[in-house]
Amino acid sequence: MLDQIAIAALNFLLRRSPWSAQRLRPFAGREARLRLPPFTIDFRIDRDGLLQPALRATPDVDIALPADVPLAALSGADTLMGKARISGSADFAEALGFALRNLEWDAEEDLSRLFGDMVAHRLAVLGRSFAAWQAEAVRRLGENAAEYLQYENRQLVSRREMDDFAAETRRLRRDAERLEERLLQLERLAS
Repeated sequence: MLDQIAIAALNFLLRRSPWSAQRLRPFAGREARLRLPPFTIDFRIDRDGLLQPALRATPDVDIALPADVPLAALSGADTLMGKARISGSADFAEALGFALRNLEWDAEEDLSRLFGDMVAHRLAVLGRSFAAWQAEAVRRLGENAAEYLQYENRQLVSRREMDDFAAETRRLRRDAERLEERLLQLERLAS
C-alpha cells in the first residue's frame, strides 16, 4: 500500500516536471528499490518515464537512505541524496537520482486552483514559515542535545579537548620514537 501511495506521489511530481520523465524514459522496463527505513519501495520505469509497481524481485538499482532521512531532508534534497548508498546500474542510478533530487512541488500553484491566488499565496507563505520554524527547532534541539552531551553528561568531548588530545598523542609518539632511537644506540654500544 505504501508503494502505491509513494509511486502515485512521485508520478504526480514527474507529470509536473516533464523534463524528469523525459530523462527516465530511456530506462523503461528497468526496476529500482528505494529503501527509506523502515519502508522499502520497489518500482519500475514505464515507457512514459513514470513509475509503476515492480514486477521482479531483483532491482537494477538499489538506493538505501540512512535512518536520519527526516533530518537530512530538512537540509535539502542534495544533502539527502548525498547520504544515499547506491548500488547497481550506474547510468540508471545517476538518471534516477538526478530526477528525484530535482523534483519540486509547486504547492502554491495547485492550491490556487482550489482556493484562488490570494488564499493559495497566504497558505504557501504559512507553510514555508511553518517548515522554517520546524527546521530551526530541529537545529536548536540538535545543538542543545550536543551541548548537554558535551558539558553536562560528558558523553562527548569538545573540539578543544579533542585537539589537545591529538596534540598530546603526537607528542607522545615523537617521544616514543626518540626513546626507541636511544635504545637502538645503547644496543649498538653494548654489542
